[in-house]
Amino acid sequence: MTAEVLQAKTSVENVKTGIQNADRQAVAKALAKSLADSYALYVKTQGFHWNVVGPLFYGLHKLTEAQYEEMAAAIDEIAERIRALGHPSPAGFAAFAKLTSIKDSDGTQSGEKMIRELIADHETIARSLRELAELADGAGDAATADLATRRLDAHEKAVWMLRALIAE
Repeated sequence: MTAEVLQAKTSVENVKTGIQNADRQAVAKALAKSLADSYALYVKTQGFHWNVVGPLFYGLHKLTEAQYEEMAAAIDEIAERIRALGHPSPAGFAAFAKLTSIKDSDGTQSGEKMIRELIADHETIARSLRELAELADGAGDAATADLATRRLDAHEKAVWMLRALIAE
């Protein structure tokens, strides 16, 4: 057994917070997907912020800046929760690309198309977070359930604000 595998195994087994090892593993796996989705949406949102043009420029530029700044803090919180459960957090574009449901974009579409894409992405993450909250709750992991619920609220608010830009 390599030192890295032994260290990871020991770390997981040493966490004694009242959540079963198998439950912590399942929750950490779901959190890793949430982390990857959040990071992918963060990068996309920032790219749209940089590249938006046209009549929606000012509103979308300001809104996407607020949203990607909010997501940056959330990404750190999600990664740290995975670590608190005794598991390594995925890191790097390749790891995130394997886990995410969010499709990449080059940021060259119209402002309205950017908004519609961001709405769909936030809704995708919201559905996933709902499942994470239920999984965590069933595992007795109140901290992760709370985190998922707070993130769900943030993504649903983002959808509301984006829809308001196009009066949908």
